[in-house]
Amino acid sequence: MTDEQQPGLDTEFEIVTKQGHPDFLDLPWGEPLETWNHPRFVKMAHGISRHIVRFVRYDDKVYALKETEPGVAKAEYDILKRMQEHHLPTVDPIGVVTGLGPLDRAMLITRYLDFSLPYWYIIGRGEFGITDKLLNAGVVLLVRLHLDGIFWGDCSLSNILFRRDAGGMMAYLVDAETSDWETSISDAMRFYDLDIAQENIIGGILDLQAQGRIPEDFDPYDLADHLRIRYDELWDELTRTDKFDFAEQWRIERRVRRINDLGFDVEELSISRDGTSLRIKPVLVDEGHHARELRRRTGLEVQENQARRLLADIAGYQVWLERDSGRSIPAAVAAARWLANVYEPMLESIPAKLGERLEPAEIFHEILEHRYFMAQRLEREVSNEEALADYLDSELTVRPTERQLLADRTAVTPPAFNEALDVTSDIDA
Repeated sequence: MTDEQQPGLDTEFEIVTKQGHPDFLDLPWGEPLETWNHPRFVKMAHGISRHIVRFVRYDDKVYALKETEPGVAKAEYDILKRMQEHHLPTVDPIGVVTGLGPLDRAMLITRYLDFSLPYWYIIGRGEFGITDKLLNAGVVLLVRLHLDGIFWGDCSLSNILFRRDAGGMMAYLVDAETSDWETSISDAMRFYDLDIAQENIIGGILDLQAQGRIPEDFDPYDLADHLRIRYDELWDELTRTDKFDFAEQWRIERRVRRINDLGFDVEELSISRDGTSLRIKPVLVDEGHHARELRRRTGLEVQENQARRLLADIAGYQVWLERDSGRSIPAAVAAARWLANVYEPMLESIPAKLGERLEPAEIFHEILEHRYFMAQRLEREVSNEEALADYLDSELTVRPTERQLLADRTAVTPPAFNEALDVTSDIDA
């Protein structure tokens, strides 16, 4: 859509946006983004980058506006859309605004990722084992991009957002400005991407240490080394060629199961026979094995580890149904009954204000964890209802709200956050 002359605008501009989102025409496009003081403007917690970014709220949705050049904004919008079509974890690209001002500025509009957390917030909370969880999530994201033939070019802690995933973390790409997508990616480009990631991680950790947010004895170089080690291990598991005797065809299923356990689906296998031996290699590998299975059974859209946990609870519920009824219960029937009798009633009983603190699937996971530890402590069975009441009273009420992390309610602040917020902030969208 093209703007029709509005007060304060002395130039024409164009806004191209997805359906189902605001038209954004009420924003002061004639002013430089860094000077905006609009009623829709909201300060969100975010990372640091070379671009100016502002956040605006429409009802319960928050959007990020990143100021850049027209060609860069369009290219990033296109590659983010393509990544989403391939089910890669990224922010949601909403639109591009071009033709702004005499310098022909442009804006990339993305949707704020609800329940997403910047790295400094997570590290600053000092949660047990959190560094390993962040590292694992970042490795999976980078491997997924490389499997699809994407060179990121700027993998860093500030360019990733994290969402809680059944006690772990899932990483989302939030800046694709330097990304390049080919049919496949060479080993040299993968290694270069890893070099960039290691260098950026070391720099990010050193910044946090300089601000006193991480102990001085924390070794960022060791963390960067572990990034490469874990990347190499995962890449090898997903892409290597196995050779075994023809009589050992059971190894094919074992390889596929091992990959499934890592959360990936094998869509194709390349199998070749050489005399009495076989060679197998995964051809197409895609993450989300458990998430797709849960969606097929229940229609729920959750993250991978959450799906794994919910599927396990469905399996336990199916065993209970069969024991109670004395007959076999089809998996589809068990899943439908679990959804109607367990999952939905439990979440519906949570007060709305507390429900804002974590994603629904994450709350459900934490209730299951709470039930387990209550049973251990009390040395008896604990019902879902009893666990829920105790969890709400003892844990969820003291958790910070993480659906949309406002700058003025965060427990910690990022390196140079106060200065960066109004000058060079970026990308929680």
